[in-house]
Amino acid sequence: MQDLNYQLKILCRHSREGSYSTRAGRERQLTAIANQLRELGYRRMSARSLKPKHVDALVQAWMQEGLSPGTIKNRMSCLRWWAEKVHKQNVVARDNQHYGIPDRKLIGATSKARDLTEEKLDLIKDPYVRMSLRMQAAFGLRREEALKIRPRWSEQGDHLQLQGSWTKGGRARSVPILTDAQRTVLADAKRLAGTGSLIPRDRQYIQQLRIYERQTANAGLSKMHGLRHAYTQERYRELTGWACPHAGGPSRKGLTAEEREKDERARLTISQELGHTRLQIVAVYCGI
Repeated sequence: MQDLNYQLKILCRHSREGSYSTRAGRERQLTAIANQLRELGYRRMSARSLKPKHVDALVQAWMQEGLSPGTIKNRMSCLRWWAEKVHKQNVVARDNQHYGIPDRKLIGATSKARDLTEEKLDLIKDPYVRMSLRMQAAFGLRREEALKIRPRWSEQGDHLQLQGSWTKGGRARSVPILTDAQRTVLADAKRLAGTGSLIPRDRQYIQQLRIYERQTANAGLSKMHGLRHAYTQERYRELTGWACPHAGGPSRKGLTAEEREKDERARLTISQELGHTRLQIVAVYCGI
């Protein structure tokens, strides 16, 4: 292992900032950044060698690759974390505009919803991964939540209770149980998990995450966060009585004053159920 890769890995392993998923993602990003720096000709770097010229070279390479603004900004966050840990915060400019990185376009023109077909699901060999995917589709759970959830503990009559240790930002929340289809999925999850989670007792979270990633990729299932988009769009239909813009419904501009009030109440409810603190984020899932 190269010196830089090793030193960045040690920095990551000694940090307890963020969820397990966040830490694992940060380590993967920094490993890729170290490899790219070597490809760009910077071959004898240590963690404390980071300089503005390295940041400039990386940003230029990423923009030439045509990466999205969101992807580049995520990588910049990792660079800033690295710089902070080696007490060289000034190496990375605080404003992304300094590097000419455009603003992130949060609200796309098309829907990102994904369906979970029986044919695709049958290609998943691990029963726990298959069950996690079904929970994602039925309740709009994030991937980490659908792996860590303890179905028997979570079921609280008319809702699922999610622990903060499973969720993004550590925000505990509840998700309503509204349909027979949801109850069927939940009953199957409880039978499989027993008193535990949807991670087998002989595996750790990171091991199950790797199995999830490998098996979904082999089955041709990509961007499974789209299951959360599909759930959200159906939830919007239930709350308003009409489809959201991303599902072919009218834009907010085309609604009457009474309908706009109903639209706003629905989006507020959905925002809370998804575990978001910003009402605007619902537009990413439903459109405007």
